[in-house]
Amino acid sequence: MPNIVVLGAGVSGLTTALLLARKPGYKVTLVAKHMPGDYDIEYTSPWAGANYLPMADEAGSKWEKNTWPELARLAKDVPESGIHFQNTIVLNRHKDASTDTGKWLSSLTSTTPWFQHVVPDFRVLPQSEVPSGADSATAFTSVCINTPIYLSYLVSELLSLGAVFKRAVLTHINEAAALHVKGNADVVINCSGLLASKLGGVMDKTVIPVRGQIMLVRNDPGSMYTISGTDDGSDEVSYIMQRAAGGGTILGGTYQKGSWESQPDPNTALRIMKRAVAMCPQLTGGEGIEALDVIRHGVGLRPLREGGVRIEKERLEGGQWVVHNYGHGGWGYQGSYGCAAGAVELIEDVLAVKAKL
Repeated sequence: MPNIVVLGAGVSGLTTALLLARKPGYKVTLVAKHMPGDYDIEYTSPWAGANYLPMADEAGSKWEKNTWPELARLAKDVPESGIHFQNTIVLNRHKDASTDTGKWLSSLTSTTPWFQHVVPDFRVLPQSEVPSGADSATAFTSVCINTPIYLSYLVSELLSLGAVFKRAVLTHINEAAALHVKGNADVVINCSGLLASKLGGVMDKTVIPVRGQIMLVRNDPGSMYTISGTDDGSDEVSYIMQRAAGGGTILGGTYQKGSWESQPDPNTALRIMKRAVAMCPQLTGGEGIEALDVIRHGVGLRPLREGGVRIEKERLEGGQWVVHNYGHGGWGYQGSYGCAAGAVELIEDVLAVKAKL
């Protein structure tokens, strides 16, 4: 009966822990500094929108491709998860092709993306339906996640399966194994997100924050929207998504690499509002930004790993086995089940090796 410690209680840690806890005989202890219900600049998951808008190129698409079926199942069959389907409109401007945001979103804004056969109802909009200011547009059915509800749902599922939650602040990853409720863990799963850049034994300096400023409003946009870029700078983006179960509508945002600034900037907020109303006039019934009913402003730090997500096994000095699952940047939710399944495969490889010793 394997003893597993999962380090980190963001969406990656919770999802990996859930897949493990569903396996007969696995005893899972989840250890984290921050837990669902907390709001801290180090803890990314509560600040996310979140939705399913694929960003990977085709070569790296398996994590997102393997996540869609479960998110769709939850939206269809598990209303308490806080996920619902939304019509989605993606706008593209040719002039963004060479910008940072345009490159980041190039797969999403393509008229022939790899995911056209994954999500339902994918179609290229006729030019007569493309809004002014955009050169092309696509539409499809996606999902939007009420992240506070969804994170709590994952916790509830884990508790029902016998998983144990422990708060702890670690300075070195070698400290994690001893925190298992049943004794030393056979394997530690490192889902530490942004803190992978500071955790002893990992100290991955290729993990950097990408600051995202958002606001939550009560207004109803009717659909989910995003666009390939803005005229307000290469580190500003524009998107609108309505969370399930009365969770309000997220307006974003920014994509500021290397910034740890935790406080919302009023000037940025004003630009976000102006862009959102221009992209979706029905958000305020044509009445402009003055008709936006703001609930709150927020800032989250996406945990970007410059070399790409790290999903691999490692044997530390001293013999402790670790499986890493971190560095997802802005696609943690939409790659969560695919990445968790990949990590679980590596865990099973490690346990098979240990069984032969």
